[in-house]
Amino acid sequence: MAREQDLQGLLDRVGALRETLASKLSPQLLENPQLAEILTKQLDDLLDSVITQDRAAPPPPDQGLAELVGLGEGAARTFGQTRLPQGIDAYDETVLSERVVAVGDLYYLYQHERIGVFRAVQKLQELFRAGSVRLSSGPGAFALYQFDRREVLRYTQRDRIGAYRRVLGYGGSQDNLPGSRPNTEFHHMFSHFINQIALYWRDKRISDVIRERAHDPSFGSVAIVRRAGLDLRNNMKFTSFGHLNVMRVEVMQLLEEAFRILGADDVRRLFGADSAWDVVEEILIRYFGEQLVTSPRQRMAVAGRDVLRWLAQPHINQSQRVQFEAMLMDVAEYAEEWLTSAQSLGLAVRGERERVTNIEDRNGLSAPGAGRAARTGAPPPGRTLNGANTQPGRNREYEN
Repeated sequence: MAREQDLQGLLDRVGALRETLASKLSPQLLENPQLAEILTKQLDDLLDSVITQDRAAPPPPDQGLAELVGLGEGAARTFGQTRLPQGIDAYDETVLSERVVAVGDLYYLYQHERIGVFRAVQKLQELFRAGSVRLSSGPGAFALYQFDRREVLRYTQRDRIGAYRRVLGYGGSQDNLPGSRPNTEFHHMFSHFINQIALYWRDKRISDVIRERAHDPSFGSVAIVRRAGLDLRNNMKFTSFGHLNVMRVEVMQLLEEAFRILGADDVRRLFGADSAWDVVEEILIRYFGEQLVTSPRQRMAVAGRDVLRWLAQPHINQSQRVQFEAMLMDVAEYAEEWLTSAQSLGLAVRGERERVTNIEDRNGLSAPGAGRAARTGAPPPGRTLNGANTQPGRNREYEN
């Protein structure tokens, strides 16, 4: 059980040790900057072990109040003899990985929903029922029959769209489920996090080229990436409750079944297609007259899900640069891929367009929200992510 004077003495001794090491090892630190990070980590680990051990000790029945106010035989004679707790569990370490992974899968499903995979299967089902296509008893026809019979057991399209609106904020106000609140902050935080990952690795590549020594620290800021990731993860924490976990498992099975139907030999021969994706695009062009966005949205689905799955792990809590960079490398290319695909659809902008806030923004001389849009990829008030005007509270880009 730590006393106030014991904790104060420990912090002072650790601080003095840091100064002594920095003074005596300054020549080595100048030649090898990574040595400073190693020493800092060892001292931090030492201090954390002492704090962890103290927090594990059982507190007195009165939590130390009697000795603080001077009651009983255990009353403290000086302020330094009072019990000082070490704090509580960190907020950023209380997020369950499973719920963030579920949001990543839902994002993956949303992009395929926007591509039109489920609408293509439904249209094929309508044509099959009407006898308008040459399908009879092949594997695709039998799978279509089973798909139709199982429909009563699945979540409906309205359930899916309502989940996208509640968890991801995508869709219109008409898609809100009763009692739910749309997560309109998700896309801004998600695009901001991906922007910061991309900026960090671009800064690192530049610094690797122009630095005199390859082991010097790069120009990128670990703290900015960590904070953007923690903000996004905490945002998803409050929207991933409810039936999301079981629903995404069911809809992932539905997506797999849909592609099995679209990729069946008799269905592909019907449209002269080589793959299930060709069948999807042929149906969307022939019966819906849509402009295809298959490739960029499918890559956004894969890259976005991988970034969110990475965020579900405790990597984001790593504060040491070397370890953080090693783990961030797993999603560096996915971030660039998502950002490029989103740019092609007008859904995001690269954050390097305005790295510093313009003084005119602070004085209110420029359009409200313009600086924020350039930095985070968020649209200015009254605009969608592709620049179109919107009604208050509506984002037409994501209306289904």
